[in-house]
Amino acid sequence: MRDPSAVTLPLFDRAPWAQRVGVFDLETTGVDVTQDRIVTAHVGVLDEFGDVVQRADWLADPGVEIPEGAAAIHGISTEHARAHGRAADEVVAEVVAALRALFDAGLPVVAYNASYDFSLLAHEAARHGVDPLREPGPVIDPLVLDKAVDRYRRGKRTLDVVSAHYGVVLDGAHEASADAIAAGRVAQAIAERFGHRLPTEAAELHDAQIGWARSQAESLTEYFIRIGRLDPDATVDGTWPVR
Repeated sequence: MRDPSAVTLPLFDRAPWAQRVGVFDLETTGVDVTQDRIVTAHVGVLDEFGDVVQRADWLADPGVEIPEGAAAIHGISTEHARAHGRAADEVVAEVVAALRALFDAGLPVVAYNASYDFSLLAHEAARHGVDPLREPGPVIDPLVLDKAVDRYRRGKRTLDVVSAHYGVVLDGAHEASADAIAAGRVAQAIAERFGHRLPTEAAELHDAQIGWARSQAESLTEYFIRIGRLDPDATVDGTWPVR
């Protein structure tokens, strides 16, 4: 049965890139892309209706303790990961290979806050001696897109909030497959609503997001300095999709 949040009409004319998209998400031991590790991962494919037509899921033993705070978010404890997870190097290699196959097939890959997931994956690849994705693309980041097309909308831009805004059902937030699929459907919903304002081809949209992400980081830097959250000489890194 088709999910009621899935896109209901094909997007052939307005946004060709949204006809068929890869989706990607990681759940991890923390938020430091250079030091934290993968716990779970999802790579899949959605068709033009937002239906899942391909999927792969991984549970890794990250080789380090999973902090209680992280476990409380995604539900995977150190004990569970050690008992049921696969070796981290195998998981990292397979996730990289799955994403590389999608890019080689010409599919854009959707990831919410893509610079986090792709950056952490790059560091994990280096850590485990896996050939990394070099300049992955085309990548579609619904967080960057939403800020670009609806810049002045008030409120948070977390995946659960943005999903609700676009009428996408997100069951099991902070579970890699649920987040990845919801992000893909949000991207398709943005294409349906704002496709006339976006580049029609995935490669052009990827390039546009590089500039948008940089500008958004500059604006966020100014705001954080103004409210005292950042020192005047600090900056928010706007490098995208790998920082």
